Amino acid sequence: MGSIPLLAAEPVPGMPDGVLAWTTTRADGSFGMGAQEPVADVMERWARLQDGLEALRIERLATAHQVHGSVVECHAGGWRGWLRLRGVDGHVTTTPGTALAVTIADCTPVFMAHPVGAVAVLHAGWRGTAAHILDAGLDALAALGCPADECVVHLGPAICGDCYEVGPEVLSAVLGAPVSAKGHLDVRARLWEQAERRGVSHVSLSSACTRCHADRFFSHRGGDQGRQLGVIALQSS
Repeated sequence: MGSIPLLAAEPVPGMPDGVLAWTTTRADGSFGMGAQEPVADVMERWARLQDGLEALRIERLATAHQVHGSVVECHAGGWRGWLRLRGVDGHVTTTPGTALAVTIADCTPVFMAHPVGAVAVLHAGWRGTAAHILDAGLDALAALGCPADECVVHLGPAICGDCYEVGPEVLSAVLGAPVSAKGHLDVRARLWEQAERRGVSHVSLSSACTRCHADRFFSHRGGDQGRQLGVIALQSS
């Protein structure tokens, strides 16, 4: 598992040199801010994460209060510590020594990287997928000189289609066509299609379902209040 600072985490395969990416698991504890768990316990986990990152000379951690939207924030250098924004569901950086994280519990953590030294992570539930947050992430990378066809994209642990039955309004929003009955939605399949439409040739998918593998991951559909993290970090040379 290399230098990932949380040993119970699931690593992301296929990342370029100098990029670390992983999803935390139930064994790492919850990083969610909205549960009934004592605040001190949650904050201790965040502090442990930052200590692990600092040991790797990663001195910045960017996160946000997420709103299931499509806003992606680009983070430059010039600061240290833990940044927590509001109304943001994606993060991009080209600054070494920076980590980006999203909280998830059935939604998909989308990891993106480019070999020249650019990374992004997105929080993509059905609303974010319908709003094309994946396109927003690829657009932000392209604006930094990293075209989509040169990027690596990995879709991390999330609820699978068999476990995710939704109403017709959700299916209509994500599929972009009228649907009259409820059905099952595979959000990661839609994200894969969106990535391929943008010309991304290196797309991979975690085999883990947060609902099927509830022994390893928190699942909102499974009744959990806990949240895991999807983290990507650009190491200093």
